[in-house]
Amino acid sequence: MEAFERLVFIVIDGLDASGKSTQAIALYKFFKSHGKTVFLRFHPSSDNFFGVKARQFLYLKGKSAHSAAALFYMFDVIRSILHYSWRKYDYIIFVRYLMGTAYLPSPLHRIAYHFFASIVPTSDLMFFLDVSPEEAYRRIQQERRRREMFESLEELKRIRHKALFLALIGKWAVIDGNKPVKDVEEEIRKITVVEGICSLSCNAQIFSKVKVLSRILLQ
Repeated sequence: MEAFERLVFIVIDGLDASGKSTQAIALYKFFKSHGKTVFLRFHPSSDNFFGVKARQFLYLKGKSAHSAAALFYMFDVIRSILHYSWRKYDYIIFVRYLMGTAYLPSPLHRIAYHFFASIVPTSDLMFFLDVSPEEAYRRIQQERRRREMFESLEELKRIRHKALFLALIGKWAVIDGNKPVKDVEEEIRKITVVEGICSLSCNAQIFSKVKVLSRILLQ
């Protein structure tokens, strides 16, 4: 029972260049500085077939590459859920999670979101960093040499519209990512500390879904 009571599952998601990695690393360092055990996982990852394929398809063009990138991405997320022990840590932080479904064509993105949300663990601490497409595009132009297929201004506008809709029907805390980095960091930290440890029912849901996924996919 102790493992259930101590676990806090945190998700940080958002548009490309919204500051997800920056905020996740800051939160990781904050918890570690307070003597907590923390697991930080980025998606798409580079240590397995699904993550590598998702990243490869992100640099290709066309509808088939579009859908393949999103699907490989979701399988990468599911692998992370199954592959790592959730009982070892006080905090688990996933960067990019369910919002990968927003990259699918409409209306498939809504169907995929509801399907995956029903089978993977969710949390009361899921943050969507909302930046304007113009600001995200400015950051991409300034910081990245190579751009993914979804990093044009037009694509950023389209994906933001879909992702915000999903965030509002889900349990997401929408954070203004246009603000200075330190202000965003403080807001996320404040919400996390105020919420404290997830409720026992929330943790029971997490471990229950992990077990069900394991039975379905590993049999």
